[in-house]
Amino acid sequence: MQNYTKTLLNYFLIGILAIIPIVVILQIIIFIEKIVSDLFSIVYDYADSYVYTALFFVVSFTIVVSIGQKIVKKGRPWVITIFDRIIAKIPFLNTVYRVIGKLINMFSSHDQTVGKEVVYVEYPSPGIWVPAYVTNHHEDRYVLFIPTSPNPTSGFTVIVHQAKIIKSAMNIEEATSFIVSVGVDYNKSAEMTQLP
Repeated sequence: MQNYTKTLLNYFLIGILAIIPIVVILQIIIFIEKIVSDLFSIVYDYADSYVYTALFFVVSFTIVVSIGQKIVKKGRPWVITIFDRIIAKIPFLNTVYRVIGKLINMFSSHDQTVGKEVVYVEYPSPGIWVPAYVTNHHEDRYVLFIPTSPNPTSGFTVIVHQAKIIKSAMNIEEATSFIVSVGVDYNKSAEMTQLP
């Protein structure tokens, strides 16, 4: 009876682990659908016409694409610059806005040296190596974000000496996939053998 219970629990855990990615993706889709649906209902309730609602979404999409194009070609538009200055004068919001902006720039920028570099660092104790994102550096000191599995948005920020890190050939997407998959998706096994 005890072996039968263990087998059932084992199958149950394997089944749970198999459906977790599906559930996560479905939750993301439901979240996005809810946001769009709420926005659609707000606009429709105000205009009371599907034509105006569709027109609103087309105009909004065009404006966002136009802003993206101007940022790529000419830098930040004056509207966003004015908004930045207004937010900069509001306590607390200015800090949140600035940090979010820096994070978005770090992960979307074409600068491959900061935010795109992945390294290994010994953490939480010597002999245990984990991948980390380089978020900043000054001279021989590196600021690293060490994400936790399976949720790479939580983790620890540490400052280490350059001698304490080993550079990785992984890009940020591969490192994130490694973390989310709890090590299952790891195609840099040669790196693993080179770690001390």
